[in-house]
Amino acid sequence: MLAVCGVQMAPRRGDSEANVRITRTAIEAATREGARLVVFPEASLTGYVFHDRASARDAAIVADGRQLAEVADSCRATDAWTVVGAIERDGELLHNSLFLVGPDGVAGHYRKLHTLCLGVDRFTTPGSRPPPVFETPLGRIGLNICYDGSFPETGRALKLAGAQLIVLPTNWPNLRLKREQVQIRAYENHVNYLAVNRVGEEEGVAFHGGSMAADPSGEIIAEIGDGPGFLHVEFDMEEADSTRVVEVDGEYEYDYVADRRPDMYGRLTEAPPAGEPSGSRRA
Repeated sequence: MLAVCGVQMAPRRGDSEANVRITRTAIEAATREGARLVVFPEASLTGYVFHDRASARDAAIVADGRQLAEVADSCRATDAWTVVGAIERDGELLHNSLFLVGPDGVAGHYRKLHTLCLGVDRFTTPGSRPPPVFETPLGRIGLNICYDGSFPETGRALKLAGAQLIVLPTNWPNLRLKREQVQIRAYENHVNYLAVNRVGEEEGVAFHGGSMAADPSGEIIAEIGDGPGFLHVEFDMEEADSTRVVEVDGEYEYDYVADRRPDMYGRLTEAPPAGEPSGSRRA
């Protein structure tokens, strides 16, 4: 079993130094309670609600910067792993990114694929690589960010790449059908699933927590309400590898991975016809 802690927190907008301190304190506290993996919300190191590109760029961090180096120091001291989010600056581009950090430093990096007309996403460049699965001593961990989880293709892609646990850091401003979304993504892919939302208010936008975890059967096994706090949960990572479900031996069996018909799904990967509107309005 893998002990995981989701940290439901309120990042300080534009103050990465303060957010790093909060992150390091939370890693130390969570690992004292037995957590091996500590997961933070989307944009946890920078904040999310920015109204112009210049202020978002000022708040952004770089992948090889001191903020992530300091987070790695805490992972090294506690022998833990963590997932943290941030606005990432790469030259002139901004990305909404996640970083998988372990005792040896940054081990994984993911840029949000699906951006929308909300917060800093209006000023970021969507990722150009498929959702990644990282092989770690804890198991195979797949990363998505917030709006990515609304697209069933992302969860399926991670499952097909071998994910045992899908981690979804979010900045959900509302929880409409989010519980059902988490359950369905876990169930349809027979995978462990953890969504970690933020709390507090940022630039007039309120966030209401509701972080939750589901097992490969789609059952919610842990959740937390509004307000800051820790969501401690244990995942059976090996259970996600056994995709065949036997209700009645030889009479009622199914496998949501093996029973797929990819040859029938061509339209799922076709580009929209020329001239068809696509994507949220962006800055």
